[in-house]
Amino acid sequence: MTTSTAIFWPVLAQVLLTYVIYVTVSSRRIGAVKAGSAKPSDFKVPSIEPEPSATAVRNLSNQFELPVLFFAACLSLYVTGGAGVAAVIVAWAFVIARVAHSYVHITSNRIRIRRSLFIVSLAINLLQWLLLAIHIA
Repeated sequence: MTTSTAIFWPVLAQVLLTYVIYVTVSSRRIGAVKAGSAKPSDFKVPSIEPEPSATAVRNLSNQFELPVLFFAACLSLYVTGGAGVAAVIVAWAFVIARVAHSYVHITSNRIRIRRSLFIVSLAINLLQWLLLAIHIA
């Protein structure tokens, strides 16, 4: 495996996280229906979401926000030949921060911790873009 293709392992890990959140949402929705706190028809309107699955649904939305910039940075680094060791390490750091953020979001949902983890992942993503800028400069 060359260093440049190693950038795709954290990309795949981030994609896996998204699928894990999809499964979590589905599981919690099914659990809400079985518990009687929701009906299958409740899911026709996006604004109706049972308490048990609401945070998981919001976290799923999060997977299509900041991670989009992560994917773009990784692909840009790869295409320009800038996916070296530093870029791969930074990409893994982003994924670790996002996994931690998701874990907090779908479990305790402690806002202070969740916000801090978001800021960490935001800063890491900024670093990715700075690495790209330096590489192409």
